[in-house]
Amino acid sequence: MIVIVLMNTYPLLVSEDLVFRSKYAALLSGAASINTAVTGLDELTEENVGAALTGVEPEGVSRAIVTDPYGRVLYDTREAGNATGYYVFYTELVSALQGSSAVYCVYKEGAFHSSAAQPVLYRNEIIGGVYVYEYDTQQASLLLTLQNNLMTISVGVAVLVLMLSLVFSRQITSRLANLLNAIRGVREGAYNQRAVITGHDEFTQIAGEFNDLVDRLQETEGARRQFVSDASHELKTPLAAIRLLTDSILQNENMEGETLREFVGDIGQEAERLSRITEDLLRLTRLDSGVIEAPSRVAVEAVLGRVEKMIRPVAEEKAVELITICPPGAAVIATEGEVHQILYNLMENAVKYNRRGGYVRVRVETGAETTALTVEDNGIGIPTGDLDNVFKRFYRVDKARSRAAGGTGLGLSIVSDTVSRRGGAIRAESLEPCGTRFTVTLPSREGEEDAP
Repeated sequence: MIVIVLMNTYPLLVSEDLVFRSKYAALLSGAASINTAVTGLDELTEENVGAALTGVEPEGVSRAIVTDPYGRVLYDTREAGNATGYYVFYTELVSALQGSSAVYCVYKEGAFHSSAAQPVLYRNEIIGGVYVYEYDTQQASLLLTLQNNLMTISVGVAVLVLMLSLVFSRQITSRLANLLNAIRGVREGAYNQRAVITGHDEFTQIAGEFNDLVDRLQETEGARRQFVSDASHELKTPLAAIRLLTDSILQNENMEGETLREFVGDIGQEAERLSRITEDLLRLTRLDSGVIEAPSRVAVEAVLGRVEKMIRPVAEEKAVELITICPPGAAVIATEGEVHQILYNLMENAVKYNRRGGYVRVRVETGAETTALTVEDNGIGIPTGDLDNVFKRFYRVDKARSRAAGGTGLGLSIVSDTVSRRGGAIRAESLEPCGTRFTVTLPSREGEEDAP
């Protein structure tokens, strides 16, 4: 609209200004030619003015008037309505009789109306005035034609813009509607909803990003449902065992003391297992919420010593040799509890799923930017096909053996999440002929800004 308004105003204004300038020059030239013809007369009369202007025909002038100092017309070129003998007081003529030349031009009613006036002087005294007038429809017609052409072009441009706007708006609206329908479907829980938008523009990119986001949401929702199902199952198993044992005790009034103590011991073991599952679930919840303690530089040797003391009785009971190798200055950027959790889970698993007479070797190696914690055993091992899944929550290679060993299926998940949130990495490897190696890499420096 702004372009159309400018197109219909600016060219016309410029054209009018050019015409006005040409009219000013032409009228002043015409008035000067008449003024030159009567110059030298000491007094202006009808007779001497008529005689002086005989044969003078100024160009571009429709009417010429000569008056005396009082405004009485002495000469008028217009035949019909001749004003000779009458007094006229046109604005431009009044200015001329007062000693100033004046020019006026206006476009109205389809024509240019132009007028100019000059004083007639004799020995520096005003003895009359010259007034010229032009009524021009030819240039006005050209200007009107230009105006009509611009209007036609403007209407064509407006119609074209309107049609293109309708086409584009319908395309945009349909694409937005498609995207909104997909968003509403996902909001209602239909995670299989996808936005189908073809093309190579920004809408296609937005649809692609939306579909990727929905894919991730679908994966997350599937993982959440699986986690809830697995958690419910894991909690249900010890609860069912506790209920079965308590029902057995209550229904058997004459149960022997030894059997009763055995049942109560089993109830205690199941309660301890239930407590471990609950603690692991709470720990995973804290990790998922992103609320973690600020890290600091933790000496690995001291934490490894405490974990070794806790694991060694279990290792001795299973006749598993426990070997730890740690340089004195080894450190990682984490919290002491996290380092304890990582070492305890890995070492406990290595002992639990080992053979009698086997070994568990823990080695700590320091580098320029990282510290590696390696836990290696020669136990029952992990099949190669299961290595990528051992860090998933509630995943067990051998479910029966894991439950018999008291595992919850969450330890390696906790280790993996903890290491990942501290900017580290964890890797599991199968050893030949048997055994498993877990390698955890954690930063040993807080960053360049804190580095010495």
